[in-house]
Amino acid sequence: MKKIAMMVAMLAGLLISGLSHATWNADWTQRVKINLNTAAEGLPIGSAVDSPAVLIRLHTGNFQFIEAKPDGTDLRFIASDDKTPIKFHIEKFDGLNELAILWVQVPKLEPGAKDAFVWLYYGNPDAVAGDDAKASYDAAQGLVYHFKEREALPQDATANVNHAASSTAKVIGTGLIGGALAFDGNAEMALPSTPSLKSGANGLTLSFWIKPADAADAPLYTQTEGAAPLSITMKGGKLEAQSGTLVATASAPLAVGSWQHVAVVVKDGLTIYLNGQEVAKASGSVADLSGAALIGKGFKGEIDELQVSTAARSADWIKTAALSQGQDQKLVTYGPAEGDGEGESGPSYLKILLDAVTIDGWVVIAILGVMFVVSFWVMITKTMLVNKAVKDNELFKAQFEKLVNSIRPGEQDAAVEKAEKAAAKAYRYSSLYRLYAAGAHELRERFSVYAKEGRAPTLTDPSLNAIRATIDARLVRELQRLNSQMVVLTISIAGGPFLGLLGTVVGVMITFAAIAAAGDVNVNAIAPGIAAALVATVAGLAVAIPCLFGYNYLQSKISELTSDMQVFVDEFITRIAENHSV
Repeated sequence: MKKIAMMVAMLAGLLISGLSHATWNADWTQRVKINLNTAAEGLPIGSAVDSPAVLIRLHTGNFQFIEAKPDGTDLRFIASDDKTPIKFHIEKFDGLNELAILWVQVPKLEPGAKDAFVWLYYGNPDAVAGDDAKASYDAAQGLVYHFKEREALPQDATANVNHAASSTAKVIGTGLIGGALAFDGNAEMALPSTPSLKSGANGLTLSFWIKPADAADAPLYTQTEGAAPLSITMKGGKLEAQSGTLVATASAPLAVGSWQHVAVVVKDGLTIYLNGQEVAKASGSVADLSGAALIGKGFKGEIDELQVSTAARSADWIKTAALSQGQDQKLVTYGPAEGDGEGESGPSYLKILLDAVTIDGWVVIAILGVMFVVSFWVMITKTMLVNKAVKDNELFKAQFEKLVNSIRPGEQDAAVEKAEKAAAKAYRYSSLYRLYAAGAHELRERFSVYAKEGRAPTLTDPSLNAIRATIDARLVRELQRLNSQMVVLTISIAGGPFLGLLGTVVGVMITFAAIAAAGDVNVNAIAPGIAAALVATVAGLAVAIPCLFGYNYLQSKISELTSDMQVFVDEFITRIAENHSV
């Protein structure tokens, strides 16, 4: 028996340890799951992209800055195995304004991957800086300029240290990603001539984000060395790349005043990409290219995130860069913050409850949802109707004396019809006017009959009673109109909690049946099911309580209108008797 008990304990321990969440390092108390979606609804790619530097934007909506160090030195990126550190570097981290820009070297982006992700850890006050810009790019990346606002002379983020040789362009803090370089038509930036920027058998790729101020012709990139140097220009609003006699002209023009991603690949010819799409290609041989070049001489606009690679990047690589760095990117999404320290957001209790709701519970909740929508529609439309009726009744009361005294024998039918149409339009929502109209019509009909018979236009008691009966009939119809659909609210008030209770009882029954079948009786097994079952009761009360308030409010307003109509009927009949009876 002892051996069996020990084995059971060991198995339980292994099970618990397997089910418990293993984190990369207990010293980091917070983490965020960063999803990388390369499926159709994300950023679709056709082939794998190796070691791309992916842009990560952090802000208040996806990151708890209060839990991180003010300078971001406690940030760490870990692979999906929750073990392997990933190289990254920080372009900007502003803990005060809660904004950060980071670049993460993802090992590989596979096509059609919906569930790929990496972890972002933070929340260690004792951590030292862990970012490494030099290791965040592969060996082919010859130069990367982020144009940080603090850099008067653009600095290379790679290990090649290819800082700008000179620059007269203005560094601004309002670029697409962070900082940017602004050109006024006279400013320029010079790239250094170094071996790490020369093209060879692997080709060359130049990419940058551009925001032209106008469509005027201007050189964007001009190499100053080599037998057939590369130049990239704007001509007629379109991009043109040239090396020697080889020329490629884009089919689509650049949009003035908007950020666009431009890439030129040099290998077996020239290929131009605009916003991740190939727009021009010229096949042929291109001589080796040196790195020395001038950027922006004669150009008016802004340039951001300039990169030079001594390799011909694939179409999917360029597409990934273009469609993951813009404001409307769909590659990167952020999960909720997770943590075990003070001030953590912890698990989403609402998600836990909804995930545990059974099918029968969802059926009840769906019915309650329909009741909720219908009830609110009734309350809104009925409230609008009642309020309009009260308003128009007040307008009618001010004119009632004049209208009732205007009913005289011998009126012309055309004049009466015209007056009735005008009044019906003016008092469209007035229940009192409709009572008045019914009585006035009955009274005029009697005057018309009396005139044909040659009788005096005076009313007897039976005539007054007949007119009252007509008005009372109209009163009943008005009351029906005001109280129509109110039964929907009474059904929601009375039936909502009972439906919710039914869902809860069934859910509790299913929970205990499942526990009995599994033979696992513990609070962790019971609590989610019971809590989820109670969601149905909460849903029922959420339907009934607003409907109860709305029903009482509407009933009070309808009661006021009913009292007004009853008083009006007596007043109207009295006035008719005064004016037209002996």
